[in-house]
Amino acid sequence: MVRLVLFDIDGTLIRTGGAGVQAFAKVFATEFNAVDGFERLKFAGRTDVGLVREFFGFHEIPPTPMNFQRFFQRYVFWLDHILRHSQGGVCPGVWEFIGSLQALPQPPVLGLLTGNIRLGAEIKLRHFNLWELFQTGAFADDHEEREQIAAIARDRGSRILQRDLRAGEVVVIGDTPLDIACARAIGAKVLAVATGGYTLPELKLHRPDWAVPNLQEASANEVVLDG
Repeated sequence: MVRLVLFDIDGTLIRTGGAGVQAFAKVFATEFNAVDGFERLKFAGRTDVGLVREFFGFHEIPPTPMNFQRFFQRYVFWLDHILRHSQGGVCPGVWEFIGSLQALPQPPVLGLLTGNIRLGAEIKLRHFNLWELFQTGAFADDHEEREQIAAIARDRGSRILQRDLRAGEVVVIGDTPLDIACARAIGAKVLAVATGGYTLPELKLHRPDWAVPNLQEASANEVVLDG
């Protein structure tokens, strides 16, 4: 039986109308006078820290702790501001699927596995009243590489459950091939949802355990009890 379910955020739980991307661009332009090459960044499935490091490289900005701190202090300000004026929403089926998980006789621990920094994740999910649903998580503050974030999220779930989680007791839910890859790196099962930037056929090429158009088409019983 699955004991830990880890959710990606952007494109899986919510759509922000591009608020995160806009906040990135605003900080680069206003704080670092860096505007060229932004279109070269590929956000889907990436970590915030990795994206900033890549863009610093484009502009030969030293990737110092001070510059990262400077970036993210302004980023969370702009993210909160832009979200208030953005079109976005909770992805189809999210509330129902989470409610179904919580209603199971032995509900799994719900956590986050995201490339967002923790405060960025909190700002986004609080905006849509989702933050309080999750008991644990791992973020870009914890590690720059998505596979390591996955391992940290699993280990934090294990501490809540007070035992090591075995293979097959963790499910990762995400909308990109990178979500599928990081789940496989920790031996987790994968539910892929085509609510982000990838189509269902594109996601199926990476062999997730389940692939659905959105979480309205997913069964909590199947994922947790029968998987």
